[in-house]
Amino acid sequence: MINFNGNLELQDHLFSSNRAFKYADAIFETIKVVDGTILFWEDHYFRLMASMRIVRMEIPMEFTMEFLEKEILKLIVANNLAKSSARIRMTVFRNAPGLYTPEHNDVSYFMEVKALVEKKYTLLSDTCVVDLFKDHYITPQLLSTLKTTNRVLNVISGIFAKENDLDNCLLLNSNKQVVEAINGNVFLVKGTVVKTPPLSDGCIKGIMRKQIIEVISELEGYTVEEASISPFELQKADELFITNVIQGVISVTKYRKKSFMRNIAIKVVASLNKKLI
Repeated sequence: MINFNGNLELQDHLFSSNRAFKYADAIFETIKVVDGTILFWEDHYFRLMASMRIVRMEIPMEFTMEFLEKEILKLIVANNLAKSSARIRMTVFRNAPGLYTPEHNDVSYFMEVKALVEKKYTLLSDTCVVDLFKDHYITPQLLSTLKTTNRVLNVISGIFAKENDLDNCLLLNSNKQVVEAINGNVFLVKGTVVKTPPLSDGCIKGIMRKQIIEVISELEGYTVEEASISPFELQKADELFITNVIQGVISVTKYRKKSFMRNIAIKVVASLNKKLI
């Protein structure tokens, strides 16, 4: 038996033997589904497979693109969301007993679904005030680019943002470079150049990050660079926006005393929706 909030219960809780709960030994994908179509599914699938290999998980034979797509859509239909917009979170975790050195690497998975309001991407938001989070830093290494369930830094920075009346925070790596936001990748616009931190700085290998890089590359008159961003560049930037696969583009309106425009963000969202159509 276990003691759960003062109650003695049989040890049947998912977290009592789950390595995702005990050691953050899990990875996840956050996926948007619109009208029964999984957006950017190929990119999600290959990122998932690459992440599993990096953390030395055994990939089941049935984990084909077709199989997982079928399982996602099965959950969508079961929740009456086949004609709506929805968010899927798929978590893959190791099945081994609770040891730091797992005895085996086979995995299990579960999927959660939540209904979304918007089908198309819209520019968010009217107000988005950010500042730097400097209490803890991201390590610029390969593991930092994976979507693992170890998101303590993001949680703490989110609490910091709430306590300081901020809408988001910009996270730094141990080299004091801007890496990402709490919930997405960062793009900085100065003149005709759009910069986003490289994966080598430790930012998440975002699915929407990839799409936005492609979209900006096709915008006439603009160039995109994967290059480190110093905090000092924020004060000189014309525009700053955050991206993730669920919300699309979140336009930052203010960083300290600096206010930003949203011209490129508007063009990016329009081009992104056109690309999806």
